[in-house]
Amino acid sequence: MKQIYKERYRPQYHFSPQENWMNDPNGMVYFEGEYHLFYQYYPDGTTWGPMHWGHAVSTDLVHWEHLPIALAPDENGMIFSGSAVVDWNDTSGFFNGEAGLVAIYTSADTYPNSDRPRQRQSIAYSTDCGRTWTTYEENPVLSDINITDFRDPKVFWHHETGRWVMVLAAGQTVRLYTSRNLKDWEFASEFGENQGSHQGVWECPDLFELPVQGSENLKKWVLFVSIGDDPEEKEGSRTQYFIGDFDGKTFKNDHSPETILWLDNGRDNYAGVSWSDVPQEDGRRIYIGWMSNWKYAILTPTKEWRSAMTLPRVLSLKTCENGIRLFQSPVKELENIRSNPMRIQGKTFEPGEHLLHELNGNAFEIIAECEVNDAEELGFKIRNSAEEETIIGYDAEKKEVFVDRTHSGDASFHQDFAGKHGVTLHPKGNKIKFHIYVDWSSIEVFVNDGEKVITDLIFPKEDGKEIVLFASGSDVTLSSFEFFQLKSVWS
Repeated sequence: MKQIYKERYRPQYHFSPQENWMNDPNGMVYFEGEYHLFYQYYPDGTTWGPMHWGHAVSTDLVHWEHLPIALAPDENGMIFSGSAVVDWNDTSGFFNGEAGLVAIYTSADTYPNSDRPRQRQSIAYSTDCGRTWTTYEENPVLSDINITDFRDPKVFWHHETGRWVMVLAAGQTVRLYTSRNLKDWEFASEFGENQGSHQGVWECPDLFELPVQGSENLKKWVLFVSIGDDPEEKEGSRTQYFIGDFDGKTFKNDHSPETILWLDNGRDNYAGVSWSDVPQEDGRRIYIGWMSNWKYAILTPTKEWRSAMTLPRVLSLKTCENGIRLFQSPVKELENIRSNPMRIQGKTFEPGEHLLHELNGNAFEIIAECEVNDAEELGFKIRNSAEEETIIGYDAEKKEVFVDRTHSGDASFHQDFAGKHGVTLHPKGNKIKFHIYVDWSSIEVFVNDGEKVITDLIFPKEDGKEIVLFASGSDVTLSSFEFFQLKSVWS
């Protein structure tokens, strides 16, 4: 019998479906000690098809239990992306005065006697901690015949106004609606015209409030908007964010309309949204994304399954030299799968010196702080072999941190896959801090405590396991270095 989760390229500590196709994370909610992760799922093949909601739960965001499909296509159409909330006060009337889970999602079909897509918002509820779901008999609860792309509802409770708020993708903008009962929705406002990037259709919004770290009681609202693939744009699908204020009806952007803030500077983090109802005593805003790109998602070289999620990340706001910006850090629960640690402290190495010759792996974590000195370039080559390498580095002249997957392995499936992805970053006190996660087919790089993030897929040969520390132009001091093998969460 074939062992699943040992297939070629299969992530060992990222979430992936047992088999077949997966894309956007959906309905993430915490309830009764469990993190729920629903996701766009096609159970009959490894390319996109009629969408269902797949389902898994976890108590630690790292180890996941697969559950049966939660929602399947019905008389209103396929089950597109959406969200889930805990209806603590039974505003919906579904729970006989108790608390329960309500899913809000897009029903997708076509208008009668037409090929025109029809997208309407529906709800379902669960009285048994998400194990079974009942669709609302009066679905859909929100529609607009004038808007074709009308999808991906993200819903939350707004305490100040005592209403549910829905942020919904509507073509090239997002629309905001309010409700007292999750069934009857009123239009509140629209945001996005001439704001940020419009390189593709707007999708998968999220809206939430965060404190600004280091300030006295300052809070700001963050709006995520993912942007679909435009064939003319080499980057493919990406996610931008806005920072501003929200009064329960209207979002106001703090930045000029032309300002574009990217959530991730790699190619493979899309459609991510945050968990609802994380306990107040926890206090984290936790996010996860789909680790792929619509430009080549259906072509990646895996057979039994296709696609994985990013690592769960904690989101925070900090003030930088350019203003308030979003930072990301991997959840602390990942520390529980570390093994075989190795540490180096205060070591200066010369260009060409093979300092890490004892290390190798295909599922590991590196935390390293480097003093740039007069180096022209420095960094790590991972999944390295005689024929392949993926470079994670810093270019001192360009002031740019980058991932170069030009020679990372199989890139034959799409002309735009191989490439180098970078972002401007200035050292802090002449130092660059890398926090790197490598899995069997992915890299996630958090730089300077998550100020910049690059997420990229790679598809190397199985024998490419070397780790090389490199520098050019000058000696480099490794102020600190930690290495951990990461155990499989599926064994």
